[in-house]
Amino acid sequence: MTDPAVDSLAPLAVIVLAAGKGTRMKSDLHKVLHPIAGRPMIEHLLASVAQLAPARQVVVVGSGREQLERQLGARAAIAVQEPQHGTGHAVQQAEAALAGFSGDVLVLYGDVPFVRAETMRAMIARLHAADAPTVVVLGFEPADPLQYGRVIAGADGAIAKMVEFKDASAAERACRTCNSGLLAARAADLFALLARVGNDNAQSEYYLPDIVNIAIADGRACVAVTTGDADEVMGINSRGELAAAEARWQQARRAQAMADGASLIAPETVFFAWDTALGRDVMVEPNVVFGPGVTVADNVRIRAFSHLEGATLESGVEVGPYARLRPGAVLKRGAKIGNFVEVKAAVMGEGAKANHLSYIGDAEVGAGANIGAGTITCNYDGYFKHKTVIGARAFIGSNSALVAPVRIGADAIVAAGSAVTRDVGDGELRLVRAEQLVKPGWADRFHDAMKKKKAERKRED
Repeated sequence: MTDPAVDSLAPLAVIVLAAGKGTRMKSDLHKVLHPIAGRPMIEHLLASVAQLAPARQVVVVGSGREQLERQLGARAAIAVQEPQHGTGHAVQQAEAALAGFSGDVLVLYGDVPFVRAETMRAMIARLHAADAPTVVVLGFEPADPLQYGRVIAGADGAIAKMVEFKDASAAERACRTCNSGLLAARAADLFALLARVGNDNAQSEYYLPDIVNIAIADGRACVAVTTGDADEVMGINSRGELAAAEARWQQARRAQAMADGASLIAPETVFFAWDTALGRDVMVEPNVVFGPGVTVADNVRIRAFSHLEGATLESGVEVGPYARLRPGAVLKRGAKIGNFVEVKAAVMGEGAKANHLSYIGDAEVGAGANIGAGTITCNYDGYFKHKTVIGARAFIGSNSALVAPVRIGADAIVAAGSAVTRDVGDGELRLVRAEQLVKPGWADRFHDAMKKKKAERKRED
């Protein structure tokens, strides 16, 4: 849902800064593409941005441009900052992409993925308050201010000065309101102020916050909006910070799942993806992992040590323990997938069961069908995938191989140990086994001969 009060103010453009080299990640993957809950961090940010319905989106990149272009496609313009001379210089690189744009601009960071849409709306709304500030800065108050830049502001949010930690005095460093780096301004003000920013500082860089100091020197008001949740503006620059962000996200998602009516026996052992959807009265046992694309209806039990991705589970389904559902798995009402069963691109019909040690891939399994232990659908010939169709109430005996493409009819029986390569009609029995050959006394003679040979070798040694 967008906020009409904000959307009616002015067109919005969003600039996302993602030009940092990400050296602390020690990765060939662009920093902002590292996933949290199975989703690249920049996609978390853009999902929140989308709630504000921006007219333009620009992502400023340095190295790794091709990776971001592949990820974002036509959703955002790409501006290149090379070399990198600071955050102010980075925002300037978006100016050409926003040529002719006269609305509001929100500056965000690709490695700060969890800024809420409500926070962004508050910044834009403050920009359009009666006092019409030139720049709105998002401040926060972390438990430990560390080396963040400081926002020196009064109780009413009016900013007296912005200062980087390296350039701050001892008194300024004592200020607990820190600069998140996020800000909002009108496009004309933003780029006009950036043109006046210099690099006379400890790092010889063009700092984005300096536009605030320049505006204040001109006698124009700038204000701070402070978020009450410091975690939403925490940047992610290393594998350790990535893991910490994942842990915070998972903790919040587990709490939400339980608040919505799911039971997690050991919440700290359950891991969700960004889009996992759980119904009410779902029971999730310990050590369950949800990959992206899982939808679970009401009254489902997911037993311990199961992994689900790209799967749809209807009401009354039971999965696991030690089950794997891969993309395209659809379990209809009351279906059951047991221990060490893998399902991929297959539909298990209503009440169908595969209780043990089976692989069901590229298949349709009819309602009430039973798949015996050790059964596999042989779906791949080394070049192409083929489909297996199993009719309603069919019974597939243990250790059977169904060589696709093949169709097993309704109420048919496939005898245990069969390798089925041709269709089986409705109600038929198919038994495909080699003749059992019996040689009386052969095993006894074999054992006697081998024991004698072993004794001889011991004497020789």
